[in-house]
This record gives sequence, C-alpha cells and structure tokens, in this order.
Amino acid sequence: MRPVNILHLFADQFRADCIGALGHPLIRTPNLDRLCREGTAFTNAFTPSPVCVPARACMVFGRYPSETGCFDNGSLPRQRDEESFMEALRLAGYRTHGIGKCHFTPDSLAKRGFESRETSEEIFDAPEEDDYLRWLQAEGFGHLTEIHGVRGEMYYIPQIAQMPASHHPTQWVGDRTIEFLEDPRNRERPFYLFSSFIHPHPPFCPPVPWHKLYRTFEMPLPHLPPGFAELQLFVNRFQNRYKYRDRGMDLNLWRTIRGAYYACVSFIDFQVGRMLDVLERTGQLEQTLILFTADHGELLGDYGSFGKRSMHDASTRIPMLARHPELFPAGKRVARPVSLVDLAPTFLEAAGAPVPAGFSGVSLQAIERGDSDRNGVFSQFAADADAIYLIVTEEWKYCWSVPDQREFLFDRLGDPGETQNLAAGNEPAELPGLRKRLQDFLRQTGELSNLDPASPTGWRPRPERRMPEDPDQGLLIQDPEWADFSLPGYSGKK
Repeated sequence: MRPVNILHLFADQFRADCIGALGHPLIRTPNLDRLCREGTAFTNAFTPSPVCVPARACMVFGRYPSETGCFDNGSLPRQRDEESFMEALRLAGYRTHGIGKCHFTPDSLAKRGFESRETSEEIFDAPEEDDYLRWLQAEGFGHLTEIHGVRGEMYYIPQIAQMPASHHPTQWVGDRTIEFLEDPRNRERPFYLFSSFIHPHPPFCPPVPWHKLYRTFEMPLPHLPPGFAELQLFVNRFQNRYKYRDRGMDLNLWRTIRGAYYACVSFIDFQVGRMLDVLERTGQLEQTLILFTADHGELLGDYGSFGKRSMHDASTRIPMLARHPELFPAGKRVARPVSLVDLAPTFLEAAGAPVPAGFSGVSLQAIERGDSDRNGVFSQFAADADAIYLIVTEEWKYCWSVPDQREFLFDRLGDPGETQNLAAGNEPAELPGLRKRLQDFLRQTGELSNLDPASPTGWRPRPERRMPEDPDQGLLIQDPEWADFSLPGYSGKK
C-alpha cells in the first residue's frame, strides 16, 4: 500500500472544549465536527508544556521538556534538525513542507526537517523574514505593522482585524495549504504538510464579518467556582499582571473577549472546510491522514485568569482529532490520556517508516487499538524555582507548583470543573502514588532540580514567590522592533 499522505493541522492556544461535536453548546465548528464524525477524537489530550515553544519542541522531537531541555519560550539547546520526526519522514521519501507558525528558536527560519517552509510568525526580527508580511505588503497593506493584532496594552482587548478576511493570516494559511494540495507536483511523493495557524492566540482579532458571529450577550460567563482565587497559581497572577488583566473583573468585557476568541476558532474551522473540499475534489481525502491539534489552551477568564502556563484543563487540555478510514474508526471517542509527544510515533507508523529510538510517546493508533496500557501523561512549565509539574491520568490530576510550594490534586471524574483541591485537606489515598509517579518520571528524565529525597514530600523546599505590590510593575510592552511609531513633535515625554 502506498504510504498515506499526512495533513497536520495545528492551532495556537486552542481550548479542547471549543468543538461543537464534543459538547460545546454555542460554538460553530461544522468542519471540525465532521472530523469527529468521520474520525477518532482523543478527549483527554494534554500538552507536554502549556506554552508555545516547549510544546512544539516536544511534538517535533517526540520527547518531554525534561528530555529536550526546553522549558519556556527560549531556545532549543539539545536538539538537532535530524532528530525531528519531519526529518525521519523526509528520509522515508516524504515531501515535507511547513506553512504558517513554527516558532522555532533561536533561528526562526530553521527547517528542522522541512524541505521547504512558508512563514507566518507572530514576532520576527525583520519584515523580509516573514513570507506573509511580504505578501501583505505587495498586496497594498504596507502601512500595517501589527498584522496579528495590537499586543502590549491591548493584548486581551478584542480587536477587528486591520485587513479583510481575504488577506487575514488565517485565510493566508488556508490559501497556501490549498495551493499545495492542488499542485500535482506535490503528489509525486507522499507528503507531510504542516499547516499552522497563529489564531486563536491573542490578540483576538477576527476579520469582518466574522467579528459579529458571537455577540457578548450570548456568551457564557467564565468558570468562576467558589473560592476560585485559592485555585490560582503564582503564574496565573503573574500572567494577569503583565497582560493587564489584574485590575478588576469586567465580566461583560470578559464575555466580549470570549466571543472574539470563538470567532477566531470558527474562522479556522472555515479554512479546515476549504481544505477538506479540495482533498475531496482532487481524490486525496481517503489517502490522507488528517490530524488536528494545538500546542496548548487558553484560560479565557476561568478562575479569574487569562493566558496559559498553568495546569488547569483550560490551559493544558488540547483538541486531538485524527481522520483516516483505515487507521482511525469513524465516530470513536478515546478517553485514554494522550500527548503531543505521541505524534512523532503516530506519523511515522502511519508512513510505514522506522521509529527512531528515544521517542517518549506511544502512537495514537496503539492507544486507539488498546495495544498500550499507559494511563498517564506529563507536563512541565519552566524550570528550577519557576517550575510547575503535572501528571494526568483518566481519573486524576496531580500538580506541584514550585513558586507556590503547593500541591494540587483533582478528581477528574467526580470534579471535572476542578473546583476542589483535594491536596489542601487530609491527604487522599491516591496522592502519594501520583506524587511518586511524577517524581520518578522527573528523576528518570534528568529533571532533578526540585527533588529532595530528604524532604517529607520528596520535593525540594524553595522560597514562595509573591507578586510585587506596585500594580504597574511587570506590564508587558511588545511592539515590533522593526516598526517606527515615532511622531515628530509628539513622541517622547514632555
């Protein structure tokens, strides 16, 4: 049998609960719903790190942060391009191409196993580095500088895109993907195509008329269980501060934010539908493994918090949909936990290619078939004094937050809303075993900085982190460095 094509659809900061077919009562995602009907949905998929760069590194190299050495949005210190699953696919004869956001650091233009790339990144050093911006300028939009929305002070202020839908970055990824799929030259070999959207990452700036799809008065309030402040981590408070979200609760604004986020999700869904149409029209649909997922989620006001980086489900749980008529049964739901580290063996198994030693994941095919008894995946944000560690099973979620010096334990079946931290009272019978599993994993993978066998809990004591009292300390400024915002006679302090 000819190796399958692979269309890997990727979104940034996409919550797992934002798919209509999987239970969301309001969101309109007819094309993702189709993938759920015609494929398999892994309903307990988690990110190995709830922030962009390390999550993507874990996916590309098939290893957890404690194995890649990448814990935050910094560089990738240990991996070489030839260790990526894209390079393994290329060596197996695949045409490997990337469209959109890759967030490779420190070299944003790196190939890492792609034969070719078309770039659209949130942040870049110079306009000539970004294919989308250069195309936008050639189309007459040379005056635009913040093409993915105004960041800094307006990071979580809903915005209308500064370009029409036809020129929006989400549409550009859709257009470039369709052009690739329609080109007969790309059918001479099996292909791996990575199509990666920047949205629904903030700023939330859907184009006209998508910005009117969800109205504020229709939007639900965020999830604010009683005593929700006790469920916040230090990182929640830290993010709220630097993203201008810690000076009071305007619930109507928060509902407007949610509507703009949902509009970004639906516009991505529209692009997925266009891609499915061209695959069907060109006779490639049944020969193509389609996998839709994301790097992490978004809190959207839940627990009074915004952003990612924490270990709440809104931040760590991600969509994971796989469609191929021979590999994944139609309409099936799989509750066994899975992770982005599982994608490397998934793609290589689908391609009939050798799976290099050292990958930490299990193929989604094996999970779906019941060939793996693994029940638990891991996640980590940051390192040393800022680290947060997580283990998730079908039944339980256990987290250790170093900055808070606190344990969190949630009963995922009895309390799916994560409203009660069971570690805050008498120690439940399940807690020591989960703690030991997490610590054993960290020890096995070389992440030792917060382990202390002499401590009663096995965790190394560190000072608790506290927010500075000055409410303006730490606010984010994120203007593009290559843009000139000066106004002669007006700019600068008076």
